[in-house]
Amino acid sequence: GGEPLAQKACLPLLTALCDAGYDVSLETSGALDIAPVDPRVARIVDLKAPGSGEVDKNLWSNLNLLRPTDELKFVLADRADYDWARDIVEKHQLDRRCPVLFSAVQGRLNPTDLAEWIVSDRLQVRFQVQLHKLLWGNMQGK
Repeated sequence: GGEPLAQKACLPLLTALCDAGYDVSLETSGALDIAPVDPRVARIVDLKAPGSGEVDKNLWSNLNLLRPTDELKFVLADRADYDWARDIVEKHQLDRRCPVLFSAVQGRLNPTDLAEWIVSDRLQVRFQVQLHKLLWGNMQGK
């Protein structure tokens, strides 16, 4: 857990891993600027929906920095979150910038409902389940 970009050594570590020939990806909350991240790193940016209680932490300028090698992830708690995310994707044409992932908050939103909304609206997004939560629940360290 935690935000990798909040760690002082994160950016140099990402660059060193790229220099060593590794394929590197970074999953970030989207609350901190992704511009300084080495361009060889694939960035997975989480955009917090209103149901998370953290929508005010989104750094909206990150949306303009997304590239085809990045991903934008929404974890949705209910229909209101879905409608909000759908509108954000359409307003900013995010599905044309990079892959967009929608997943359901475990125990709050039925994944089947989310999949049906996506299909009904013909959204160009990927449906995702939080596999780690299906396998291990909220177990620390998994």
